[in-house]
Amino acid sequence: MPVLVHIAKRPEPMKGFTHTVSATGGMIILPEGFAQGTKFTLENPKTQQRVEVNVVRSPQMNQEGSLVPIEFLTPAPQFWNIFFPPNIN
Repeated sequence: MPVLVHIAKRPEPMKGFTHTVSATGGMIILPEGFAQGTKFTLENPKTQQRVEVNVVRSPQMNQEGSLVPIEFLTPAPQFWNIFFPPNIN
């Protein structure tokens, strides 16, 4: 699914898309990677919802682009507009 990355001091958002998603974050594919600890605003263009995220590991490159693992800074279980069943431990 498409995503937009809003980075401070950049006039235009960066376009990317999801690789995998979860209730707490996901893996997104972007044209360039970001260092672990980088924070930015992620937008779901379908719902126009925005959430602050943190890069949790250094990105890895593949043929589609840079795989960037992110986590939400605050809970946002509805961000992806997907139902995630509760964890039962």
